[in-house]
Amino acid sequence: MKRIVLTGGPCAGKTTALVKIMEHFSGLGYKVFIIPEVPTIFLQAGMDYLTDNKQFFYEGEKATLEMQLALEDSFQRMAETIQQPVLTICDRGTMDISAYMKPELWQEITASVGTNNEALKTRYDAVLHLVSAADGAEQFYTLSTNKERTEGLELARELDKKVIQAWSDHPRLRVINNHEKFETKLDRVIQEISDVLEIPRPAVEERKYIVRCTEEIPNAIKSEIIQTYLTAEPRSEVRLRRRTLNGISVNVRTTKKTLQNNEQVETERQIDNNLYKSLLRQSDPYRQTIRKMRETFIWKGQFFELDTYIEPYKGLQILETKGIVAGENITLPPSIEILEDITGNTKYYNYNLALKL
Repeated sequence: MKRIVLTGGPCAGKTTALVKIMEHFSGLGYKVFIIPEVPTIFLQAGMDYLTDNKQFFYEGEKATLEMQLALEDSFQRMAETIQQPVLTICDRGTMDISAYMKPELWQEITASVGTNNEALKTRYDAVLHLVSAADGAEQFYTLSTNKERTEGLELARELDKKVIQAWSDHPRLRVINNHEKFETKLDRVIQEISDVLEIPRPAVEERKYIVRCTEEIPNAIKSEIIQTYLTAEPRSEVRLRRRTLNGISVNVRTTKKTLQNNEQVETERQIDNNLYKSLLRQSDPYRQTIRKMRETFIWKGQFFELDTYIEPYKGLQILETKGIVAGENITLPPSIEILEDITGNTKYYNYNLALKL
């Protein structure tokens, strides 16, 4: 049983994606549950999230969180009665609620419900964020698909980034870009869910560039990454990653296995600190630990990761595209200068950069 959040900014394509998810994975033999978007239910019932009445707002947001948790738990109990594999998709999740209020109020609400951010995020196996059409696909931004939507373009872009920030330290957050063809965006959703379900698919090569960044990137989410490779069987790669964001560290064990037909299966598991320390004893003696600072950001509807290496190759900056398809042009902030295209150059794979000289 897997539980995945499908979220995103306004006019991101969630409604259409949910239909495609239901059709595709039902056809593969999964029982698919779609948990509806709770804030929309509350709006239709009379809740006013723009109210100036602070007590009304507090009680409404608290009730929204309680209902979200109750729905997820109820569907989990139903899923446990079913023999076939189950996929539960949440149309937005608990942390989305936090994007619409000050952190202090969110902390007060979660404490009153008996939970916290870490507990809420661990409820989900993955989070897929669809970028709003307001960022990079403005010609498709419309208010007609959701009568509750009132955002203009600038506010929609701001909300988009706030939602990403709310989920930013989830170990399996995937940001789905806008594309020239909306079908490409939908295909990426299916691919990412297939990865969570460990369904083999052809290996996908993201574009990589050595770059020089001359100025700070606006609205980038910054984190520190420590990456250690473990001994593994042939055609497999096992990696431990500790990512620290806002003082909170998350540990993830990733296994990549390439099959004979060149299809790839990738498995990610969040692990606690004790298991992390134990697995470090299996570190590959021929590889050193990689330390780097990562900045993730959206620019013109496209998602990027910029890694600045601390060890080894101090100062090396590598920019990687995420989900940009073949033939699609990329648009970068003016502060980033491309020095070399290293797409497909195995010398710059992290696995090889870690080799001891």
